[in-house]
Amino acid sequence: MRIIRSQSRLTFRTRRRRPGCLSFVMLLGVMLGVGALSSATLNGWINAPRDPAAPDAQSADRRRAAANAFAAGDLDAAVDAARAALALNPVDAAAAALAARALIYRSYADYDRARDRDAAVQLTGDALRRAPDSLDLQAVYAFALAANDQPAEAAQIADRVLERQPMHALARTAQSLAYGSAGGFEIARRESERAVMDSVTFASGAFALDAQRALAIAYGDLGDYARALTSVAEAIALNDQIVLLYFERALYALQIGDTDAATVAYFQVLAIDPENVKARLRLCEVSSLLREHEQAIRYCTDVTERAPAWSEGWYRLGREFFLVGDFSAAQSRLNRCSSLQTMQNIPVEERRFECWYLQGQAAEIRGDCPALIATYNEYREMSAAAQVDGAWTYPPEGPSGC
Repeated sequence: MRIIRSQSRLTFRTRRRRPGCLSFVMLLGVMLGVGALSSATLNGWINAPRDPAAPDAQSADRRRAAANAFAAGDLDAAVDAARAALALNPVDAAAAALAARALIYRSYADYDRARDRDAAVQLTGDALRRAPDSLDLQAVYAFALAANDQPAEAAQIADRVLERQPMHALARTAQSLAYGSAGGFEIARRESERAVMDSVTFASGAFALDAQRALAIAYGDLGDYARALTSVAEAIALNDQIVLLYFERALYALQIGDTDAATVAYFQVLAIDPENVKARLRLCEVSSLLREHEQAIRYCTDVTERAPAWSEGWYRLGREFFLVGDFSAAQSRLNRCSSLQTMQNIPVEERRFECWYLQGQAAEIRGDCPALIATYNEYREMSAAAQVDGAWTYPPEGPSGC
């Protein structure tokens, strides 16, 4: 049997048709209909009311970015991302906590960051005014106040939070810091120990780092530096990129005479932040303590070059020159220290007295009477206006030989 393809009805065979006007008209109608529908849909998308949940979703994205930056030790990025989250949702308590904690920890990271603590109080206070009943915002505001030397108000707010939510780890931490700042060291230790326990379960352990650091501070205030070192090591284990923790580890190590551990901690700061000026000043101090004066002079010279407006660097450098007997260099560096404090209008009671006293001693040793008398008279004017931390007196007839 043969298949005659010209007569078969196989499905793959098509028949030829002549195009007609009807097909074209139908096609044109379909195209116009689709165009009208697309235009209507596009106008609907453009003019439709915004999804009220969209800002919250964006705020959550910024908050996650802030948390990731904080975990990586990038406190600048953490602050920026948390502020962006708060701009979208001004009562986002988690974002406010991230911003405040990053600002506070950054404030101790170098010599010129103290203003960040004021910023933390301002930011958390603004958020709390928008949602005054939020316990989380009250807790983070108390934490910022405690860091900014306002312990009484911090303790009152933390108490109110803990009355309603006894396991609030950040409120408990704020209370510990407030009591410690006010001199209640035993209460601070007890509260920080409980904060550490509460932080394990509260907010998925988000504030465990803060609680461990508060416990280290409490032990340090009590003079138990070995336990302070253990607690700060626990905090570092939670986040080993926070520069502040290494400064505090070095502080506790120095209290027990472990200069090697302190030096390692300062080098860890420089490993995280190679441009850190404060770590270089601390290395200058440790070198001086070890009587490695040449090394100390190198570190302090580096400080004055990187931060020429920081009077403390000039003081430390001048002091090192004084200790090695280079009184001319000491006098000029210490004069820079005293001049900066005067020009910057630092309150008299907060000024570094040694910048005047050692400068005067160097001038007296060199026989530079005009400089000695000018420095001494400046000191007398300061001490007459306010309490000066240090005493420097000559007989009524003035310095011997001048």
